[in-house]
Amino acid sequence: MKLLVTGAGGLLGTRVSELALKQNHEVFSAYNQHVPQYGTPIKLDITEKTAIRTAFEKVKPEAVVHAAALSDVDKCEEEKEFAWKTNVEATANIAQTCSRKNIFLVYVSTDYVFNGDKGNYKEIDPTDPINYYGLTKLKGEEQVKQSNAIHCIARTSVIYGSTPAAGKRNFALWLTDKVSKNEEAKIITDQWNSPTLNTNLAEMILEIVENRITGTFHLAGATRLSRYEFAQNIAETFGLDKNCIIPALSKEIPWLARRPIDSSMDVNKAKRILRNKPLEISEALNRLKTEIG
Repeated sequence: MKLLVTGAGGLLGTRVSELALKQNHEVFSAYNQHVPQYGTPIKLDITEKTAIRTAFEKVKPEAVVHAAALSDVDKCEEEKEFAWKTNVEATANIAQTCSRKNIFLVYVSTDYVFNGDKGNYKEIDPTDPINYYGLTKLKGEEQVKQSNAIHCIARTSVIYGSTPAAGKRNFALWLTDKVSKNEEAKIITDQWNSPTLNTNLAEMILEIVENRITGTFHLAGATRLSRYEFAQNIAETFGLDKNCIIPALSKEIPWLARRPIDSSMDVNKAKRILRNKPLEISEALNRLKTEIG
């Protein structure tokens, strides 16, 4: 299969591209700033409609995994026009192109489409984002649906993995690096989500692409954890000193944008339908440890 991956230099896009190549797919890796490690690199500014058209005409993909986004939650709050252009308008243009050319589309969305009042969200639960990032991703979902493209919306949560991507370290790598140096890490105890290993997420997405499975799926880790609990689990898996992890409250963190208190996700639909299942935290972290080596 000829696969186009946007955001291919990022944490998820890198792993999707790598695994797709191993499964003998032809992979075109679209990027804007960070040149991807895997696949045929395609320079693409997704905010430019003509650039999208040109890339699609050049690649002629059979499927697209649209993982590119402005995902910095505070930056979305500060630069709303750019966030809208990147997360909504670009998604609309990609979805419309997929619709016209009968290309299967996976749109990667987020747990932040929910307000976080109850947690354990199912795919059918009402959305109600409380920050601009969540709003733009929800509007992206709406654009995908309105385009009539053959699609899957894949919502995920707190992606982490074994390699730095797009020029930054994810939470797991940041924490292991800090605690291994016996430095204190202040981690909040009052925010819950479903941390997701990028390898597990990429496997689930590729299964959806290969089988053209449509609809909305919560593709995340199978364990609901606070950030503090997640950090404790990481330290335990890697044999690091848990005493370096200092509990804190979210009100102590000078965030610009509000965060949902509990945006954890119910992944039973994915467990029921997919061969590649969402992983419990212990198995996911053991896989991470093996990947790091």
